[in-house]
Amino acid sequence: METSSVLDLNQLRRSCASCALSELCLPAGIDGDDLRRLDDTIRDKRTLDPGEALYRQGGQFHALYVVRSGSLRTFVEDASGNVQVLGFHLPGELVGMDALAHDHHASQAEALERSSICELPYDRLNLLLAQMPSLQRQLMRVISREVAAEHQHMMMMGRQPAQERMAIFLRSLSDRYARLHRDGSTLNLSMSRYDIASYLGLAVETVSRLFTRMGEAGILEVDRKSITILRPDLLEEMCSSSRDAGRKGGAI
Repeated sequence: METSSVLDLNQLRRSCASCALSELCLPAGIDGDDLRRLDDTIRDKRTLDPGEALYRQGGQFHALYVVRSGSLRTFVEDASGNVQVLGFHLPGELVGMDALAHDHHASQAEALERSSICELPYDRLNLLLAQMPSLQRQLMRVISREVAAEHQHMMMMGRQPAQERMAIFLRSLSDRYARLHRDGSTLNLSMSRYDIASYLGLAVETVSRLFTRMGEAGILEVDRKSITILRPDLLEEMCSSSRDAGRKGGAI
């Protein structure tokens, strides 16, 4: 096994106070007592191997989850085995909210790579939120961010040409990398071309063709799953026409 794929077990044992994701997950100014109570609430900091399910479609709802390292995909599968990818989830992002309405998961979450997860049992989390209003507000902000991203994706899927969909996807991924203090110009895609095609509502051949075309135009450098954004200004231009149309009542 390559060294880069081995999870640091000591990292999994660190408390929320020392976690690099604390500014994404926790409210500013949370004190030591509240941090200890939160650490007590987190039942499990577990690891998932690539392809391993965190929860399954139709499964009983027990907890919300925060990606601590690695990445996940969420998807639904119909009776014929057709898969629709709903999203990709990076460190600091919340998953499992699809079950809040009916106590069963409407989708499946699966690791794209070796990943670690913080599990927040919902019953215990509710008790903690009642005692920590600042944490409740932060949770609402995180949920709101996820809902806004889902709405943006729905509008993009309904109204954007293929090239704009790809540009918006890459720019969004770059922005999310930057939020993690990573280099937003160098993207390591843990998802397959098929997953990207499913997520964007495109044929996999179209996705491959778009990567080739954007590489030839000098916008990207593509090396299998490693994408380097060479011209962020041109990538932004590919998105901006969509955003301008949105201000006039069209797509975002």
